[in-house]
Amino acid sequence: MTTASMKIMESARSCLLSEGYANLSTRKVADQAGVSLSQIHYHFGGKQGMVLALLDHENERLVDRQRQMYAASEPLWRRYEQACDFLDDDLASGYVRVLQEMIAAGWSDALVAERVLTMLQGWMTLLEEVAGEAEQRIGSLGPFTAAELAVLVGTSFLGGEAMILLGDSGWTERVRTSLRRVGDLIRAWETRAD
Repeated sequence: MTTASMKIMESARSCLLSEGYANLSTRKVADQAGVSLSQIHYHFGGKQGMVLALLDHENERLVDRQRQMYAASEPLWRRYEQACDFLDDDLASGYVRVLQEMIAAGWSDALVAERVLTMLQGWMTLLEEVAGEAEQRIGSLGPFTAAELAVLVGTSFLGGEAMILLGDSGWTERVRTSLRRVGDLIRAWETRAD
């Protein structure tokens, strides 16, 4: 990636976090990045391409981070707790807001929807691999297949992220506590299996 495109992506990230996708202006992004507006069109084709490139970049880095974390030899419940800690990091970094903005944009833009679903599939595939590992080590996942459990956990995080972004401290605490309770359940399963 060129210096100009990196500046544009950093500026787009900042503007997206402060303005939201609907109010994001390529002119403002260009001004903040210190580049001409034509540079956005040259590197990304426009607003949509710029934001999708930003989301792709962040998503690739974070899926890799999760893959490395889940590959560790720690008990699964500890790795799940780390995933909950990562949620806090991802909220603070703005990734969650960018992702949720793009999910909402995908409701009315088929190209955005397709790209976001492809990114989310990367997360679900990773979670399915982890659930498959758990099934091999612990045994039955109850009524769930590894794929179904991956969707349940993945969409719990996505829905929880949306609730947290609404800014109500009571709901934020309920979401965080509920997600962490799943780690307690995994710990009980692992302890019973040992």
